[in-house]
Amino acid sequence: MSEQIVLQAKPAEPVALSWAPTREQGQWAIIVRQLRRNRVAVIGLVLIILEIIVALAAPWVAPYDPLDQSVREALKPPSPQHLLGTDDLGRDLLSRIIYGARISLRVGLIAAGIAGIGGVFIGAVAGFRGGGLDEVIMRLVDILLAFPGMLLALTIIAVLGPGLFNVMIAVGIGSIPSFTRVARGQTLSVKEEDYVLSARVVGCSDMRIIFHYIVPNVLPTVIVLTTLRVATAILTAAGLSFLGLGAQPPTPEWGAILSAARVYLRQAWWFTTFPGLAIMITVMSINLFGDGLRDALDPKLRR
Repeated sequence: MSEQIVLQAKPAEPVALSWAPTREQGQWAIIVRQLRRNRVAVIGLVLIILEIIVALAAPWVAPYDPLDQSVREALKPPSPQHLLGTDDLGRDLLSRIIYGARISLRVGLIAAGIAGIGGVFIGAVAGFRGGGLDEVIMRLVDILLAFPGMLLALTIIAVLGPGLFNVMIAVGIGSIPSFTRVARGQTLSVKEEDYVLSARVVGCSDMRIIFHYIVPNVLPTVIVLTTLRVATAILTAAGLSFLGLGAQPPTPEWGAILSAARVYLRQAWWFTTFPGLAIMITVMSINLFGDGLRDALDPKLRR
């Protein structure tokens, strides 16, 4: 009899698989993962979310009406009745700061939105079309960039007139040159990609290529710049209100509160300290989150 040889296959040994992101996970999953690892950016994001929640819930969170005056309570120091004290007209400072968050965040977001939309469109068109149009646009941008941001905003306010709405427009227009340069630089790189050249070959119009192929690839860099510009817009708007060109009394805006408080620096320290802290914490939180978002979106900076 022939011997029958039975071969038993050995069980396969487990293989250690290293993590690798799949296409299904997408880039946003990687970005979120990078942000979660950056504790400083997470702290900034948490502070921003808390401030947005407080601003939205101002009618329920604020202990007093921000416009209610009581001369007898003028310049009262922090106490259980008024946690952050009162201003020169007896208005509760905590309530005015809470309502001021609404105004400052709205100014920052609208101004950054104006700058982002206008700057990305102008920069994308200039970078994609090139030639004389690019030269004219960039020389105008260089002229605008030669002015400090505050001086440019003051010039626009001088034309439009003082007021909170005009401040949003002035700060937004003043930030357009920065977005234009960034968008143009990204467009010069993206327009040489194969998919853009293929779109040209099949006869797509310039506007279709810009909005469907150029702008989506420029957005990651623009999102980071927009985040940082919100903080700059809040600072600039507060500075204009401090000079009396932005929010007008009795609007509870942080810069306007500081403008009224500068007379009482020695007499009422809380009058300037708490609005200044509100501006500092807000701007710092946005900058921390913006820096973390930049690190997460830039593959060269990922750890």
